[in-house]
Amino acid sequence: MGNTIEIRKVTDKRGLRTFIDFYYDLYHGSPYAVPYLYSDELATLRHDKNPSFECCDAVYYIAYKDNKIAGRIAGIINHRANERWNNKTVRFGWFDFIDDTEVSAALLAAVEEWGRQQGMTQMCGPMGFTDMDREGMLIEGFDELSTHYVNYNYAYYPRHIEATGDWQKDNDYVEYKVKVPDEVPEKFAKIAKMIESRYNLHVKKFTRKELIDEGVGHKLFDMVNATYDNLYGYSQLSERQINYLIDSYIKKADLNLVTGVVDANDNDKLVGFGITFPSFSRAMQKTRRGRLLPFGWWHVMRALCFHKTDTVDLLLIGVLPEYRAKGANALIFNDLIKAFQRYGFKWADAMPQMESNEGVRSQWQYLDARIHRRHRCYKKELK
Repeated sequence: MGNTIEIRKVTDKRGLRTFIDFYYDLYHGSPYAVPYLYSDELATLRHDKNPSFECCDAVYYIAYKDNKIAGRIAGIINHRANERWNNKTVRFGWFDFIDDTEVSAALLAAVEEWGRQQGMTQMCGPMGFTDMDREGMLIEGFDELSTHYVNYNYAYYPRHIEATGDWQKDNDYVEYKVKVPDEVPEKFAKIAKMIESRYNLHVKKFTRKELIDEGVGHKLFDMVNATYDNLYGYSQLSERQINYLIDSYIKKADLNLVTGVVDANDNDKLVGFGITFPSFSRAMQKTRRGRLLPFGWWHVMRALCFHKTDTVDLLLIGVLPEYRAKGANALIFNDLIKAFQRYGFKWADAMPQMESNEGVRSQWQYLDARIHRRHRCYKKELK
């Protein structure tokens, strides 16, 4: 029979590898998509590797059309988030497909049915297990180079989901491309000097021993829990999840590109931080399907260790709510911009910020910045 679409559930390691490999096949040769690190994808999706499974259930489906792979999707239930937000939501993520509306519809229907079976009444996505995973479908910026930390998709994706009329906008994320200034903007410098003297807040640079052995890395992610708690779909990170993130990011960070802010009036309490990484988007495009071997490691190392890139990724920035109005963000940027200049970075790529978060978005007004990508999360009531 022609045009037959079959949805198969992933049940073993071979199926999971097929699920992951589809993305590399679909985006092979794209000048804008960035291959995700294969080992990270595998660890995130495996029940025995990802600590998010302590609060999440998940299922993975692959679509075949005429016995050829045509798409994939993950269904996720984050019970901790559902309890926090008092809803019954099934998430969809890892949603990729050929330009065939029957394929995309069949994949979404599979997750809908699974969600209903689990008692869910609403479906949202694209979302990951937690806020630390990639979220949102790209709806603007298809001709902008992506990053390792966000979803990239072809322009037909949103057309597929919006054509049904069943899905509504739930939340938009915007991402800014920021020109690294030749000099620290006078506004930042003045504010930084003023808040140091008025509030006794100071920049803190960390040693690896402090971050890893003395628990400061945990304090950074405790701050993520505090500062992100009221953001869309957020679920509190557990001890195991924090340890996983420390292994994934903090242990690999260039500490010149990590900045903290402490309150000297409160025993040097940590009140803000910024974690940035040299962009390795171009480096990942030179790997073989997201793998570091045989030669991909060299390109990634050149970017991460030798800063052979003109762009820095603003990965995580957080300030405790009571210190935002005191201008702690200015201290962070005042310090980081100097590091960016020393390393020769020309551009900074700010990670997704909620469209409605004017407090965060207003910080770019003092810099040469533009929105260059927009991602959208959709929702649908399950009847």
